[in-house]
Amino acid sequence: MGRKFSLLIADEAHIMKNAATAVARTIKSLPIPYRLALSGTPVENRLEDLRSLFDFIIPGYLGTPEAFKREYRQPIEVDRHRDVAEKLRTITAPFLLRRLKTDRTIISDLPEKVTINEYANLEKEQAALYESVVRDVLAQSEKISEGSARAALILKLLTSLKQICDHPRCFDKESPPRAALSGKAQLLLALLEEILRGNEKVLIFSQYVETLGVLKTIILDELAEDVLVYHGGLGQKNRDQVVEEFQTNPLARLMLVSLKAGGLGLNLTAASRVIHYDLWFNPAVETQATDRVFRIGQKSNVFVHRFITQNTFEEKIEAMLNSKRELAEMTVSSGESWLARMDHEELRELFTRK
Repeated sequence: MGRKFSLLIADEAHIMKNAATAVARTIKSLPIPYRLALSGTPVENRLEDLRSLFDFIIPGYLGTPEAFKREYRQPIEVDRHRDVAEKLRTITAPFLLRRLKTDRTIISDLPEKVTINEYANLEKEQAALYESVVRDVLAQSEKISEGSARAALILKLLTSLKQICDHPRCFDKESPPRAALSGKAQLLLALLEEILRGNEKVLIFSQYVETLGVLKTIILDELAEDVLVYHGGLGQKNRDQVVEEFQTNPLARLMLVSLKAGGLGLNLTAASRVIHYDLWFNPAVETQATDRVFRIGQKSNVFVHRFITQNTFEEKIEAMLNSKRELAEMTVSSGESWLARMDHEELRELFTRK
């Protein structure tokens, strides 16, 4: 007690991105002059994450949340102004040291990471559900003026269509959890058979706990393979047991993981395969999940399989993000909220199947 410290190092510093939390307030209040923030994902969803971290290392450097939103967030996240993004990068660059796992001068013994897009088709019931939901929601959106109600409607549509593309059961609880009803489920089974023949371990990520349950049922029915499940509803003791089982038991080869629960602090290097069953459309979140496997200690090459349903919004959004990858890497994807700012014709073009 009473000892004075001159240097404060915060690991996993992105935990402080929400300045209103008790953790962020407590750490930022410590009277320590020199500060270092370490993070694999300094910007996860919004540029405000970056401002909050800078407020820890250099309080006030990027201004108040309101001023930062006016000067940087609105022009970059909404208006997509490259010159403003470049200005922000210029003023923050002297205080940022970025290191990539792909840089062999830093980590010489990390194996390769190969990313593969895998394409599925909608089955008949999926296609009918998809088209029905799109028609209903677009009809509703025409009657709602711009604002929060319309944005909520569009984001709800996005969730519904993701669930339908995963499996009809995820959207309609009356639909049976059978692989034949989902193009992605059939693609998953074919890929898992190949992976298991090679006696590899695999993580399967989804945003939805309901999807994890459907996939567990399908895998048990079709492959008779035991499946571990890791999600935010588990207590810490159960989470630790699941991770230990996967890392140490050679018979535990499959693990279903909810994307957000499995995105932080886990070491799952026993796996050499990662499957993103549905996509978040936020590169930082996806990379953070993949890095549970592709990290120091990994001895095998890592194959990352990203599932995309053809002739749906999933394929179209992927193409849009790829066409703007340079800007996305320069700044940050604003999660999926940018979709809600599209006008009616843009939404119709995005969600309607040809």
